[in-house]
Amino acid sequence: MNITFQHATSADLDAIMPIEQAGFNADEASSRNTMLDRINNLSDTFIVAKADGKVVGFIVGAAYNKRYLDDQLYEKATPNDPADAYQTVLSIAVAPDQQGHGIASQLLTHIETIAKRDHRKAVTLTCLQRLIPFYEKNGYVNEGESDSSHAGEVWYNMVKPLN
Repeated sequence: MNITFQHATSADLDAIMPIEQAGFNADEASSRNTMLDRINNLSDTFIVAKADGKVVGFIVGAAYNKRYLDDQLYEKATPNDPADAYQTVLSIAVAPDQQGHGIASQLLTHIETIAKRDHRKAVTLTCLQRLIPFYEKNGYVNEGESDSSHAGEVWYNMVKPLN
């Protein structure tokens, strides 16, 4: 399977939304308006993976000045600030029929490359406990329970320092 990566555009939104909804429960998933806001404001760090021209996964995050994500980041996207030290991952998801092919790991590598180019110190995200081993396999360190109360879930701070 030949996977290509490119910046998301509003034309990708109809393909992104079912993947987001399949990857997260109704309380966790971002709305269509939120995703469009992210496409419009975070175009440099909103990447889609495509197979044969079809969106099969995506990753999006904002540059941020704190090591750990705050719930406010999920509410409104603002353009990335070149001075921010961290690259966040707000959402990463792969279509259910495309999982198990390494696409999510490739998406992480892609955002890490952008973060290095932009001189960020680390990539930071929160995840549910069941996903900790996946992120650890990709070089992230579990730095403990997050203060996030997003969707009423218990989240964990995962950080990958960049060299």
